[in-house]
Amino acid sequence: MIKAIPVALVMLAVNATLWGQATKQTTAPRAAAPTAHKSSTAPKSSGSLLNPASLKEQAPAVFKAKFTTAQGDFVVEVTRAWAPLGADRFYNLVKYHFFDAASFFRVIPGFMAQFGISARPEVNRAWERATIKDDPGTQSNTRGMITFATAGPNTRTTQIFINYGDNSNLNSMGFSPFGKVTEGMEVVDKLYGGYGDGAPEGNGPNQDRLQKEGRTYLEKDFPKLDAIKTAVIVP
Repeated sequence: MIKAIPVALVMLAVNATLWGQATKQTTAPRAAAPTAHKSSTAPKSSGSLLNPASLKEQAPAVFKAKFTTAQGDFVVEVTRAWAPLGADRFYNLVKYHFFDAASFFRVIPGFMAQFGISARPEVNRAWERATIKDDPGTQSNTRGMITFATAGPNTRTTQIFINYGDNSNLNSMGFSPFGKVTEGMEVVDKLYGGYGDGAPEGNGPNQDRLQKEGRTYLEKDFPKLDAIKTAVIVP
């Protein structure tokens, strides 16, 4: 979830109770694998989205983030003790407005809604190798829980998904929830999911192109996708 470096996709058998569709299969929430480069072109300025190393603040023990979309607002409450590294990364991404204008590019009804690829290609280039180590899983991927997508062990960067149902079968696969949607889950339920998964499983966006082309790619080929207007830390 890349042309340059193929990523083995984890296939999940989906039963009728969990997904509402008997014998259907889909892939686990996945992120594009980090791509190797000879050199980095990201500026070294302090506190900049173009310099991931500068965004290292520790998150509060508990905090809330409000997401505003065309469908309405929803609030995520993060408990740092659940997954400290993931909570810190999420806190910095929200505080520095990484998610503003980013789309929910992979929405699979009954499964999850995924986001976390910037609308700006230059920001994606800066973050594609800014990985964090895995957190031990302490919570379950149940409805409303929010979790980082991965491309394998210790590959979390910026991609995140919100669980629509009981996806506890992901718990043993490195998906460690760090927070939960506490307000507006009905808004998350309304996010457009008509494109389904990315190819070849569905007709959704190609993650590699989205990272390289940003919002222009989605506006041209996937205009129905919902996007985040703003995401802010709640005072």
